[in-house]
Amino acid sequence: MSGKLYVCATPIGNLQDVTLRLLSVLASVHVIAAEDTRHTRKLLSHHGISRPLVSYHEHNKRQAGDALIQRLLAGEDVALVSDAGVPAVSDPGNDLVAEAAGRGIAVVPVPGPSALTAALSVSGLATEEFTFVGFLPRARKRMVALLEEFRAQTRALVAYESPKRLASSLEVMGEFLGDRRICVTRELTKVHEEVFRGTTSEATEFFSGREVLGEITLILEGARLDRRAGQAALHDVMRRVEGGAPLNEAVREVARETGLKRNELYRLALERKRRQ
Repeated sequence: MSGKLYVCATPIGNLQDVTLRLLSVLASVHVIAAEDTRHTRKLLSHHGISRPLVSYHEHNKRQAGDALIQRLLAGEDVALVSDAGVPAVSDPGNDLVAEAAGRGIAVVPVPGPSALTAALSVSGLATEEFTFVGFLPRARKRMVALLEEFRAQTRALVAYESPKRLASSLEVMGEFLGDRRICVTRELTKVHEEVFRGTTSEATEFFSGREVLGEITLILEGARLDRRAGQAALHDVMRRVEGGAPLNEAVREVARETGLKRNELYRLALERKRRQ
């Protein structure tokens, strides 16, 4: 029988952000495939784990992947880890997962820390629905095409970005999508953790002209509801609330009847109640 490929989420910063299951898996597999063995060795050392490490990254994934598949077919268990967070998400590990699954090898998720979900959880934006695009395109033309595609979507846009390109990317977002609300997270769970909430123009001003370091995750709000349809739906919600219906129930019913986004309609209803 073949071994199992464990896809293991590791800390995005704080080495204490691990699960008991992760520690158990890392301590028991035959080999750990790491994006950077030096980085992973620090995690293992911190938790008193000593297992063989092999390098698996973008530049050696074909040769290293073939070797790992052979070990799996020979019955060895392999733990796949990236430098931070969940492997195979905007990560070369996806190739290994796809190959293993195609060979009938069991692929087992070991969930845990993720910059994506951590950023969403503290953004304060409507993130009931969102689109994750990985790293933003480097070329301005491709980035503009992405933003044009996103312009009319009411779901949030989530992306990773290089600190060196952050200010310019924020400027392009403001130019092509208007001054929307945005959350910029940097170095989550680390000593210099930073969460910025504001508009794209405020974010551009805040991050321009200063040295920005670390891992960046952006959450950009989606398009607001069509004004006329949104106001009509909001009126219907408030009428039902005045009739005794709970706000959550009124929003859910109106959203279902109109096809409008429930999270945005709920936000508008809360704003209306605060003004009353």
